[in-house]
Amino acid sequence: MGDLEREIYRPTWDEYFMLLAKLASTRSTCLAFPVGAVIVKDRQVLATGYNGAPPGSVHCTTQGYCYEGLSSCINSSSLPSRSVHAEANAIAQAARHGISTQGASIYVTLEPCIACLKLIISAGIKEVYYETDFNAGEKLIVRDAFIADGLITLKKIKVREEVARNACRFLLNPVSLPNFC
Repeated sequence: MGDLEREIYRPTWDEYFMLLAKLASTRSTCLAFPVGAVIVKDRQVLATGYNGAPPGSVHCTTQGYCYEGLSSCINSSSLPSRSVHAEANAIAQAARHGISTQGASIYVTLEPCIACLKLIISAGIKEVYYETDFNAGEKLIVRDAFIADGLITLKKIKVREEVARNACRFLLNPVSLPNFC
């Protein structure tokens, strides 16, 4: 494979950071929504996060359920998820280490819920890039009001299939030498 062919598979910056968010999601301990997030400023990663039970709490993946008697948080209309969302986890990681998120961007595998969107805005993050839609109905009214007020921008992005396949090849090889692909 020549340099020109490899160049075609080189991810854009948005794809690169979304791939990192997808990789972070593999650490998720939530049974319902394995979500990952990456906070970025000036093309530098500031913090990562994934959703899961709060520190010190038993992971849902360890006990096999979110709440006793429920196979999934999705099956409950009254109980909230036990998970700290990926976005909140990433913001908490940045805060814990004294890293400012003012003017940063966040890449998330799932569109942030309204609570996380408010937290993102409060943390000074200006741009949200996401892969999969989540909000619907009345939640869109709230989300769109934040956008109209200039508090945040949201952009749905997708990693090109050839970029994802190339990333998988690198992950599956013991070394990152092209001759071993």
